[in-house]
Amino acid sequence: MKMIVGLGNIGPQYDGTRHNTGFAVVDQFAADHGIELTTRKMDAKLGATMIDGEKVLLVEPTTFMNDSGRAVGPLMKFYKLAIEDLIVVYDDMDIPVGKIRLRTHGAAGGHNGIKSLIAHLGTNQFNRIRVGTDHPKLQSVVDYVLGKFTDEQLPDFKTACDQAVAALDDWVAGTAFDRLENKYN
Repeated sequence: MKMIVGLGNIGPQYDGTRHNTGFAVVDQFAADHGIELTTRKMDAKLGATMIDGEKVLLVEPTTFMNDSGRAVGPLMKFYKLAIEDLIVVYDDMDIPVGKIRLRTHGAAGGHNGIKSLIAHLGTNQFNRIRVGTDHPKLQSVVDYVLGKFTDEQLPDFKTACDQAVAALDDWVAGTAFDRLENKYN
C-alpha cells in the first residue's frame, strides 16, 4: 500500500490558499483517478483505490496544518506502513511558483506541518513533494500563505500541480524515488 498525504488547513475559508497546496494536489490526483475522500478516520479524510495492482490511500488531515502529524502518525501505524510507502505533498515558499522539488528526507525548513510530521513519525526520512508558492513581497508570511494565488500565479501553480500529480503517478507505478528526483527536480 502507498499513502499519499496532502497538507493543508480545513475549512472553506482556506480553500484555494497557498497553504492548501497539498490538498490541491491530492484533490487533483483523486479527480484524475476517480477517488472520493469520503471516509473519516483518525483525524483525516481518506480515499482509497487500486491503481495497477497497488492499493493507494489518499489522506488529507482534518487537523490544522500545524498538527498534521497527529493524523498521519496513527494512520501509518494502523495500516502498518513502512516509511518508504509514504509521500507528503505541501507548499514551500523557498521554491518559485510553478516549480516542484522532490526530496527523500530533510529538516522541516520552518514548515510547521512538516515539523509535526517529523515529531509524530519519529523521523525526517520520508518522501516529499514540495510545491513552490514563492516568498511574499509586501505582506507577512502568515497573510501570504493564507492568501490565494494571484491571477498571474495561477497558470504556473496549475503547471506545478500537474507535475506533482505526474510524479505521484510515476511513484505509484513503482518508479524509484531517486529516479523521480532526477526526472522532476
